[in-house]
Amino acid sequence: MKNNEREIIRKENQIIKNEQKILSELKKEEKDIGEIKKSQSMIYLLLGIIIFALIGGLVYWNISLKRVYVEKSQIQGDEISLSAQSNGILYESYVKEGDYVSENAPIARIGNELIKSKIAGIVISTRNDIGTMFSRGQVVAKMIDPNSLRVIGRVEEDKGLRDISVGQNVIFTVDAFSGSEYSGIVDEVSPTSRSGDIVFNISGKREIREFDVKVRFDVEKYPELKNGMSAKVWIYKQ
Repeated sequence: MKNNEREIIRKENQIIKNEQKILSELKKEEKDIGEIKKSQSMIYLLLGIIIFALIGGLVYWNISLKRVYVEKSQIQGDEISLSAQSNGILYESYVKEGDYVSENAPIARIGNELIKSKIAGIVISTRNDIGTMFSRGQVVAKMIDPNSLRVIGRVEEDKGLRDISVGQNVIFTVDAFSGSEYSGIVDEVSPTSRSGDIVFNISGKREIREFDVKVRFDVEKYPELKNGMSAKVWIYKQ
């Protein structure tokens, strides 16, 4: 092979190597550009999340300024205790827990006395231990009037009590039906604090009293709400 042919082959090989190097560098640049674009997309996504969170925080803060949140709340109704007027043995029990009974319906028989309901309502507890001796005044059954059901919230005196008054609109939730939201109206703000329920301010070691706030709701609209259910309340300021 002549020298000039070898030189031509050498140059061709060199050109091929250069082309491969250039292609490799182009691929690397394309990859770098892709990484940059990916990083930019991530930055835009993070900025979007931050902006969305800030807007959400501002909206929540604005709403919270217009409402008083009461976490310690429970649905309660006025309880009525039924008992005999004299000593006697429990011979018969005519009801069970959860029964709805009309006014003057028979509840139990102790001795010769027939115990009757005082109102139309729901039986929330009853004694069924037939043959047991009951003394005068000993409770044999308890009832509640469904119309007396209220959401009762416990509000600390420094946690928005001054912003609560009768007639304010309320929304509330119950733990038993998560995801459901109910409406009501402030029916009563207790004029005196709860006895025995004292919260201490750690920084100042000062007693903080709790007050009951009662919320009325439509019991016929929300028949699933029962006595004793835990609730959370949001009271709209006027």
